Amino acid sequence: MQNDIVAPKAKEIPKSLRKHKEIRTDNYFWLNDRKNPEVIDYLNKENDYYQKMTVHTKDLQESLYEEMKGRIKEDDSSVPYYYNGYYYITRFETGQDYPIFSRKKGSLSAAEEIMFNCNELAKGHAYFKLGGLSVSPDNRFASFSVDIIGRRIYTIQVKNLETGEILPEKIENVTGESVWANDNNTIFYVRQDEVTLRSDKVFRHKLNSDSAADVLVFNETDDTFNVSVSKEKSRKYIVIGSGSTLTTEYRILNSDNPDGEFEIFQTRVRGLEYSISHYEDSFYILTNKDKATNFKLMKTPENRTEKKFWKDLIPHREDVLLEDIEIFKNYLVVEERSNGLNHIRIIPWNDEPDYYLPFGSETYNAYTTTNIDFDTDVLRYSYQSLATPSSVIDFNMKTKTKEILKEQEVLGGKFDKNNYVEERVWVTARDGVKVPISMVYHKDLEKNGKNPLLLYAYGSYGITMETYFSSTRLSLLDRGFIYAIAHIRGGEDLGRKWYEDGKLLKKKNTFTDFIDCSKFVINEKYTSAKHLYAEGGSAGGLLMGVIVNEAPELYNGVIAQVPFVDVITTMLDDSIPLTTGEYDEWGNPNNKKYYDYMLSYSPYDNVKEQKYPNMYVSTGLHDSQVQYWEPAKWVAKLRSLKTNDTVLFLDTNMDAGHGGASGRFQALKDLAKEFSFLLDLEKIQS
Repeated sequence: MQNDIVAPKAKEIPKSLRKHKEIRTDNYFWLNDRKNPEVIDYLNKENDYYQKMTVHTKDLQESLYEEMKGRIKEDDSSVPYYYNGYYYITRFETGQDYPIFSRKKGSLSAAEEIMFNCNELAKGHAYFKLGGLSVSPDNRFASFSVDIIGRRIYTIQVKNLETGEILPEKIENVTGESVWANDNNTIFYVRQDEVTLRSDKVFRHKLNSDSAADVLVFNETDDTFNVSVSKEKSRKYIVIGSGSTLTTEYRILNSDNPDGEFEIFQTRVRGLEYSISHYEDSFYILTNKDKATNFKLMKTPENRTEKKFWKDLIPHREDVLLEDIEIFKNYLVVEERSNGLNHIRIIPWNDEPDYYLPFGSETYNAYTTTNIDFDTDVLRYSYQSLATPSSVIDFNMKTKTKEILKEQEVLGGKFDKNNYVEERVWVTARDGVKVPISMVYHKDLEKNGKNPLLLYAYGSYGITMETYFSSTRLSLLDRGFIYAIAHIRGGEDLGRKWYEDGKLLKKKNTFTDFIDCSKFVINEKYTSAKHLYAEGGSAGGLLMGVIVNEAPELYNGVIAQVPFVDVITTMLDDSIPLTTGEYDEWGNPNNKKYYDYMLSYSPYDNVKEQKYPNMYVSTGLHDSQVQYWEPAKWVAKLRSLKTNDTVLFLDTNMDAGHGGASGRFQALKDLAKEFSFLLDLEKIQS
């Protein structure tokens, strides 16, 4: 690291923020204006500082990039799936960053029809994302959407797949998803608020008409709810979903009657969550009704959808989380989770005995994938583990035989999964709760306290951190790193209660779980504080912000990707995307009780004069999820208060948003930056 390069210093312009008769002083509030040239200048200076400080790692970054790229099959393609007379395929060509979406009529030996070549569409754009691809029932048209900024603001268009013509109408400022009615002439789509980006309105559009004439069919006026539109697998119903963190509501319309009125399935009830799947003359409902914390499956006639008519099909179980269902003509497939592991259960409709697919590991991840076809005995699912590449498998539910259609190829000739050890350990947190950690490392590793270990976690929104395979991760494992995932509270890894115990006024369990997991891997000699690294993004970046304030001595380095760190200011600003819908996750700081609790852990508000670990912080100028100014303000404040000379980097992608770069190989360059940060720190320690 360079010692003679001076870090940029953001000017301090104190701003008083008043709430609940209290005053917070924010010296860097002025950074909250991406149109201010001084703000852009500051971000550019931080980028320049990062580049100069890491110039000695450029060769390493390039080497890592080529190494990771070298493991990826460039001319790769997805396993084809069959739907409505066509096989659909997504493929990549050598040297190309973006996918090609194609199809073949009736047979895989038929001529390929290229629907969308994203490499052509992406030309001239620093960022490109194709979303919401939907084909009309008669296979003639495809609606699709494009985001060229990275702010998740899409524009929908329609392509005639027979002529190749893209119709002139454009539907702007939408979420990107769209669905077709059965008349092949009507699509339904979702618009979002231009300021907050909350998805709030569903419109009906007719082909070859001006989108200004589109009809509003639903307007969600509660600003804590977001809306979506979809089509049932049975193809009989168009469905409008409206949901907040704790409550859901659906509206349904027969797909043959696109000009009709949507009918409410079950009126929203605070705390009632449900999702629906149609089959024959009934709906199947996954719900937490009747205090079913881990959810249960119910059934109701399609003409009597109110909850008073719902009947139990799979009852609630205290130790099993019901995650999802997949309906086929002859089978019901249920995805469950128990003891932190997922299971796939097959239930025949004809009353034959049900059974589970067998999985052997303790660090695996299995889930159903593309199962669009309703009338089939074949279930498609994916299986992988921390050391086992992802496989796509077709399982015949009638004959109970399986066919591995594809196993992820790891090129380069050096990978052998037998060279790696997978392990799941249980940590006793400070309140006595057992928290699992999944980890993977090279079989030759010794537990002597000298191994570098990267501990990753998220811990919010009930999102489970799956144990997935990553070929890029091998660049760390083969250099002696242990990679570990802490399944902390706030996720849903061990059931719904695991989530409930890591949100709102129990949010601090998320942070203390991670710190306790960190102490465990040190005490058990997997690593030491000199070699322990932590990583988290978005809400996981909030976690990183808390741990460097609370336990900085445990970590040599921390990676915080697009971190949500200015909790109070953001949650008090209802003009920012997502804010109002977040109250059920974090609390509403307009309420003094929640304000005080959130203020007690908010990373930005709790930066203090102390030593901090080495830190690499990344963000995107156009991020719609976590605004760029949160990490920018945080880094500025850390610079002014940290008392040691550890490195602190702010790396802002001036062309991208929350998901980072859009090309698949450009993303590897971002990863090479992170890995080189870790490896450079390790080099200094050794």
